[in-house]
Amino acid sequence: MDLAYIPSPSTGVLHLGPIPLRGYAFCIILGVFVAVWLGNKRWIARGGAAGTVADIAVWAVPFGLVGGRLYHVITDYQLYFSEGENWVDAFKIWEGGLGIWGAIAFGAVGAWIGCRRRGIPLPAYADAIAPGIALAQAIGRWGNWFNQELYGKPTDLPWALKITESANREAGLYHPTFLYESLWCIGVAVLVIWADRRFKLGHGRAFALYVAAYCAGRGWIEYMRVDEAHHILGLRLNVWTAIIVFVLAVVYMVVSARLRPGREEIVEPRSRKPVSVEKAERTEQDEPAGEPEEPAGSSAAEDEDVENGAGNGAGSAAKG
Repeated sequence: MDLAYIPSPSTGVLHLGPIPLRGYAFCIILGVFVAVWLGNKRWIARGGAAGTVADIAVWAVPFGLVGGRLYHVITDYQLYFSEGENWVDAFKIWEGGLGIWGAIAFGAVGAWIGCRRRGIPLPAYADAIAPGIALAQAIGRWGNWFNQELYGKPTDLPWALKITESANREAGLYHPTFLYESLWCIGVAVLVIWADRRFKLGHGRAFALYVAAYCAGRGWIEYMRVDEAHHILGLRLNVWTAIIVFVLAVVYMVVSARLRPGREEIVEPRSRKPVSVEKAERTEQDEPAGEPEEPAGSSAAEDEDVENGAGNGAGSAAKG
């Protein structure tokens, strides 16, 4: 008898009258809102303007959704293009299936377009939004719980996930890898916020830290999963992806710190003045009011006028 386990929902869809509310889509949407909200707060704290993060997200989010779906369909093509499968299902994003690697890559392209339109450096924007993305992933992983997918190996631990039987899965108790990754992503968000405050990370290094920390957790969590996946040299494809991306993120952090130490002073040119100008203005305001300085050359001009006036007067007197 199982004394404790995490139950799975009986359905992944809630109906508000005639409108279906899918749990997977709801988690994705909620995650996006949280990411934009936190990113906006961090952007303003860095000197940016309110609303900029949301404006750029209008570009980044659609690109991210397309990229995430493309990565999933390409790496799991057998689910849609094998014999007996319906390729139209590849477009049913609400049924699950977003690859974070494609979502981040394509989302970065969309963010780059949005940043370029506003004259904003992409690395600074990425640093501001990084912990928000981690929290969005933490929320989005609960969409897998609604769909009863992406669970791990069988276990009898008290926090095991109960999966019900269907055409594509076998009933039983399994490791809740969705929960493991959700908690890990929360930890990543906290780590990035702390490190950013402690070390003043800039030029994309906060984002690189998020990527490296996420990959470190994704590697061992991915290894626990039992869903069908392609393998290379005995490891799942996503494990190799996590290893490669982790190395690239760490290398970027090291090289960036040497080439461009410190943090950007201005992240959005139109939102504030350069620090040097601000200091100059404050200095002028602090100076005590005194005698106004005469413009250069004013004394000489006045002496010349006096002399000319005297000469003209003498001439007039002689003529009279």
